[in-house]
Amino acid sequence: MAQIFAAKGRPSDHPLIVHVVDAAAAEAFAAVLPLVARRLMQAFWPGPLTVIVPRRPAIAAGAAGGQDSIGLRCPSHPVAQALLKAALALGVPGVAAPSANRFGRVSPTRADHVRSEFAALPDLMILDGGACAVGIESAIVDCSRGRPVLLRPGGLSRQAIEAAAGESLGAPDAQAPRASGTLAAHYAPQARVRLLPHDALQAALAETLCEPRLPEAGEMLAVYSRGAGVSALVQAVSAAHLLQRQMPDDPALAAQELFAALRDFDAHGATQIWVEEPPQDSAWDGVRDRLRRAAAAAQGPSEASDDPGSAIGRAVP
Repeated sequence: MAQIFAAKGRPSDHPLIVHVVDAAAAEAFAAVLPLVARRLMQAFWPGPLTVIVPRRPAIAAGAAGGQDSIGLRCPSHPVAQALLKAALALGVPGVAAPSANRFGRVSPTRADHVRSEFAALPDLMILDGGACAVGIESAIVDCSRGRPVLLRPGGLSRQAIEAAAGESLGAPDAQAPRASGTLAAHYAPQARVRLLPHDALQAALAETLCEPRLPEAGEMLAVYSRGAGVSALVQAVSAAHLLQRQMPDDPALAAQELFAALRDFDAHGATQIWVEEPPQDSAWDGVRDRLRRAAAAAQGPSEASDDPGSAIGRAVP
């Protein structure tokens, strides 16, 4: 377990999600599976949902970051399922697997992201299942304290989770268990991320393009936006210091490509990334959450969240 934390540069008190092949395997880690957790597992497993439940004593304490709760997820990808079935056949009920990236950096969604992130590791092995279908990490619901609480939005909508749970989701509070991807600042590319409403982004671009300061500072600006006005403004200027990429209008597609887009901007030498703030519609909650944390990461230390789709894994006895 210590090798995971060392490879990522991750503090040992930041819990890892344990992946299991099905709900039956989850019993090995849970002191109890509350009714709401069972409902959510039945509705969304295998799939992009992590449930936090009371942890069985003396089991997976390292993965849990020393807490008395544990985050459990059953992934749907056939390669992940095959790995977990092989582990279970060897008597290993679950695999602790964070995202395969350095602590604080943007999550990987393809094997080449992992390869570039850990190129210095001499014994790196990558199990390539293709690009992540969802793109952002799983939703995390705390089911360990009575009323379920959404700790991290993901690809599942809040409405869908509440319908399956049979009750509304609470908001995180000071007593919430620590969970992957819930620090204020993480998902950080090398470039500084600035998140702006459409009108503010257009105004900032107009000012910058009319008085180009970026080349003088040796910087490169990347723009990631949905609005036609912003795209037209960028396309009207031909500048070596300016990159632009259209964000999909579909929130699921935007989530799928988000981390790859941020990594591509880094690869092209961007020093700033200006992003148009997503709509307030709940379907965009996961994308908005990741972008806000990426923008906050410019202010200080950060934590990268766990993405089981492309993970460094270690068996949990």
